[in-house]
Amino acid sequence: MNVKQKTTVDATIKSNNPSHSLSKCRVRDLEFDIDEPLVRGGTNLGPSPTETAIAALIGCTNVIANKCAEKLGIDIGHLSIDATYSFDRRGAMLMEEVDVPFPKIILNITADGPATQTELENVSRELNRFCPVSKVFRQAGTEIEENWFKA
Repeated sequence: MNVKQKTTVDATIKSNNPSHSLSKCRVRDLEFDIDEPLVRGGTNLGPSPTETAIAALIGCTNVIANKCAEKLGIDIGHLSIDATYSFDRRGAMLMEEVDVPFPKIILNITADGPATQTELENVSRELNRFCPVSKVFRQAGTEIEENWFKA
């Protein structure tokens, strides 16, 4: 049976926020916490909101890169992705408005499959066209540097 997928969907994530820093979130049948570390008055039950945003970029990079590789017929194997980023905290600290809170994110992406470096570059080009989370960051002014490596 061929199922036609919707191209636009509406979704909801619900949260209960028992303190100034803790958000207990529910999406589908999953629950997760977003919190601040102890040094910032949180209870350290989960990643901070900004860490969650970077983690979302990593997750989206993994999903979309794999989809792109499959579409291109390239075996990238499994990916390991590390993110290093600059975060201008002045806005979060209420010191002043910051237009680009994440000026630069560096993604080091290591593929353990048989893909050549040229094939990984092809996947990277497609990834940049389709990854929704990276598009949000880039359109906000963030520079994202991707470094692709073979394991």
